[in-house]
Amino acid sequence: MSGKRGAVPEPEHDDRNLVKRMLAGEEQAFEEFFEGHFTRLYRFALPRVGQNADVAEEVVQAALCKAISALKSWRGEAALFTWICTFCRHEISGHYRRSGRAPQPMGLIEDAPDTGPGLVRLAERPVNAPDAEAQRRDEARLVQETLDVLPARYGNALEWKYIQGLSVGEIAARLKVGTKAAESLLTRARQAFRLAFVPAREQDR
Repeated sequence: MSGKRGAVPEPEHDDRNLVKRMLAGEEQAFEEFFEGHFTRLYRFALPRVGQNADVAEEVVQAALCKAISALKSWRGEAALFTWICTFCRHEISGHYRRSGRAPQPMGLIEDAPDTGPGLVRLAERPVNAPDAEAQRRDEARLVQETLDVLPARYGNALEWKYIQGLSVGEIAARLKVGTKAAESLLTRARQAFRLAFVPAREQDR
């Protein structure tokens, strides 16, 4: 099969087109919505609920359902994922309120040990200080936060490539595009990651 199955749309256009299809009641669009946002939102929620997988899944499902109910209020000023994160934060706050406990601080992310080394190398930030282990954990947290704010396809593609170790061909299959289009998206995703990662690192100082 040819690698010219179509170029990957830019994330902003993707978001608007997806919402338009959902508002029109297209069932496939709702499936794409859940498939495209569940993993990223789960990754966003997990460290915020103390790495409790069951609670993270619960708040993410609730957030996605509430976002769908309020879909007409999305105007595109912010990326769709950023907008959905506001619902997730409300659900996380509600969870702590119902449990009578104070929200846990974000802390350092350790659930994906390969995240830091792989994507920090991508950002060309070597870890060679005497306290390298603490720095590695801190960099891993910043990598996670950077992935959170990238457009959905960028964050997913980088996670598939550098954390899950998928090939470009496998990523292309997941995106339902040709390999050239997947390579192009990965290039843009890497550039976006580098630009977002450095400010995130500087703000943490």
